[in-house]
Amino acid sequence: MPQNASKTFLVCHGAWSAGWAWKKIHPLMQAAGHRLVTPSYTGLGERSHLAHPAIDLEAHIQDMLNVIKYEDLRDIVLIGHSYGGMVATGVADRIRDRVTQLIYLDAFVPRDGQSLFDLNEVAIAKMREAAHDADGWRIPPMPTPPDTSAADVEWLMERRVNMPIKCFEQKLRLHNGELTLPRSYIYATRITPADTFGQFTARAKSEAGWRYFEIDASHAPNVTAPEALMTLLEKIVG
Repeated sequence: MPQNASKTFLVCHGAWSAGWAWKKIHPLMQAAGHRLVTPSYTGLGERSHLAHPAIDLEAHIQDMLNVIKYEDLRDIVLIGHSYGGMVATGVADRIRDRVTQLIYLDAFVPRDGQSLFDLNEVAIAKMREAAHDADGWRIPPMPTPPDTSAADVEWLMERRVNMPIKCFEQKLRLHNGELTLPRSYIYATRITPADTFGQFTARAKSEAGWRYFEIDASHAPNVTAPEALMTLLEKIVG
């Protein structure tokens, strides 16, 4: 890939997380000549003081749309990680003229009218119980993958916060039909006992408009395998 082929990557991060979780990727993007934008959703990360029970998926989609508007981002490579796949799908639907391609990183890929809970039915009861045992409207963080280093576990657990349950309950509404822009799916092959995201590999392998990739990493390669993730992202956009 030519060194002057600069790209703008915009990340829709995962649940319980925020923009800070992509800290390791920033210097790699800069060294490759790209721009990486990693906003945090309302109620998470440095915006955790804004959390309230009404925050839902649509609020997080609007967070990202406002970043795109006010930063005047164009020709975007949009990355959706985990829950961020829900957000990224909604964002790409609303501003198709600003997004050149969409990359799902071990992420949920909703169709019109689907919620995250619709795509992860095995976890619904457990997550609702966890929210009930907490403050009633937020779900405590899931455990980190066992291959996460002790230093990274400490870093993550100091910063992850409870997730508003409405974000998982609200169904995505596409305003402009199913997406047709170029889409790639990155499947993290390491430590996936429940295989939550394996269901989306079939779509990526069989539907038009998709490319399929695998990474030898657990669910958050931005934390545990940043160099491998950066190499793969450059391959995809190149």
